[in-house]
Formats: sequence, structure tokens, C-alpha cells
Amino acid sequence: MTLGNRLTRLAAASGATAVATAALVGFAGVPAQAHGTFAGPVSRVYSCYLENPEAPKSAACKAAVAVSGTQAFYDWTEVNIANAAGNHQALIPDGKLCSAGRAKYAGLDLARSDWTATKLPTSGSFTFSFKATAQHKGRFDLYVTNSTYRPTQPLRWSNLEATPFLSVTDPVAVNGAYQLTGRLPAGKTGRHLVYGIWQRSDSPEAFYACSDVVFGSESSSGGGTVVTPTTPTTPAATASAAPSNSASPSASASSSPGGCGTSSGHHHHRRTDPSATAVRKASSNSTLAPALTGSLGTAFLFAMGTAALFVGRRYIGKHRH
Repeated sequence: MTLGNRLTRLAAASGATAVATAALVGFAGVPAQAHGTFAGPVSRVYSCYLENPEAPKSAACKAAVAVSGTQAFYDWTEVNIANAAGNHQALIPDGKLCSAGRAKYAGLDLARSDWTATKLPTSGSFTFSFKATAQHKGRFDLYVTNSTYRPTQPLRWSNLEATPFLSVTDPVAVNGAYQLTGRLPAGKTGRHLVYGIWQRSDSPEAFYACSDVVFGSESSSGGGTVVTPTTPTTPAATASAAPSNSASPSASASSSPGGCGTSSGHHHHRRTDPSATAVRKASSNSTLAPALTGSLGTAFLFAMGTAALFVGRRYIGKHRH
């Protein structure tokens, strides 16, 4: 074989390797097609994400990570059921409302009185903020717990008021967050829980969130941190830092089958999130928080890149001499 032929074949193999490398880089850097959760009042999953799943500060988040592992909190946008179609009570058993009945998020169901809670007034108008990483048509229903609710007992459907105190259809997203404005429920004082359901109208998929709240002047409840709600129109930050070199040590990268928020790996980026300033100050956390994991599209890209790398290496080995 002439030197020219060898160089040509080596260049071809190197090209295949370059494609594989590009695929791997793309896999690490493309954000997920996910959806979101409540940032105000902050949901349990988002609160623990902001604390940093690798080293949570609050006792509640430490316990939740011990049950679910860190990956569930990097996937804070995916507390969903792909084929809910409005059948929420039929699909989600008592005691598992916060996890939407998914084992991946079981840590969110822990019955504790020390989850980080948001302080709310006892009356008047309030704007709830749902941080959306993908936008869809649909309806938000917000329920609040009734007089039977006990934070140290598993949350049951019967612990919620029969009808939502706020329902909003097709809200407009402002700076990456849906703004849901309405009257707060009357007659509530002390620690309660707001249960949010976002049922898409363009898909049977639904998303769920548990936000612990304290109505009134109570400054502390059950030993947990009570934070002041942040301004819901705070612009969402964009991911700007380089990805972390280390992956989550514990890890099931599973998601609800068929949902858009499917995770395909542990690619833990860090990003600054101004909307979470109050939570970070309350728990003395870093200004950096991990971002989203990859989507099914990046998984496909990874597979194609790996295949190209394999072919390139075999090509070089076969024509080495």
C-alpha cells in the first residue's frame, strides 16, 4: 500500500473519530426537553435542587436525597406522569402525592415538619410562579391542605380541599416562568401545603409539585426554614458555566415513560439562578446550582457517536500495516 493511500485511509478514520468526539461533546452540553416546577412558593424538589443535591444543607433535603439519590433533584423538572389525562387520583396513591407515585422521587413524600416553607399572607392576591423549561398549553390547578393535614403524616388526597383555590388555563410565560395570579385561600394559618397540578391540553402528560407554605406571621415551624417569596418576574438565568467532570454517585436516570422530560444521563452543569436568591440566603448555599440532564435526542447522538468511534478504531487497526 502506498503512503498516499495510507494517509487517505487514516484521514477517513480520523474523521469518524472526530464525529464521535463531537457527538460526545453535544451529549454533555445539550439541555433536556423538560418542563418545570414551582419556584414561588418553592417546591420541595426545586428547594433541594437549589441546596445542591451533592451536599444539601437542610435536614429534610438530606433525608430526601438519602431516599431518592441525587439524580432525582437534578431532574427537578420531571415530576410527571406521561399518560395522566386528568386521572390524577386514580393514578397517584395516598401517601405518594409529592412524588406523583414515582419511586424515583419517593424522597419528596417524606412526612416531615421541617421542609423549607414559603411565608404567605393569610388573605389577598398572590402571584404563583411556575418555572418552565418547556412551554405547553394546559391548565394549572392549585389545591391547599385542609384542617386534617398533619405535616408528620403521609399526605392523602383527603387532606386537600375538595376544589382548587386557583385554576388558570393557558397562562402566559414571563421570563421563563408562568405567572398564576389569584386570591389566596381564606381561613388558613400556620403550616400547610400547596399541591399544584399542571395538566397539558396538547398531551395527556401532567406535572405535580408540593410546595410547603406558612400562612401568617409564624416565623418558624417544625424546625424548617421559612423564606419570603421572591419576585416572580425575576429573569431566569442561562447556563453559562462549564459542565462538571463528576457524575452523580447514585443514579437512576429514569423518567416517566413517554414524557418529554426523559433523562438520558448524568451531565451535571452548574448555573446561577437569580430567582432562588432568598432560598440560597436562607440556607447559606452556594450561588451555583446543577442544571438539567440530557434528552432522548442527545442519547441518540451519543449512540451514533460511539458507533462512529468504534468503526474508526477498527478501520485504523485493520490498515495499520
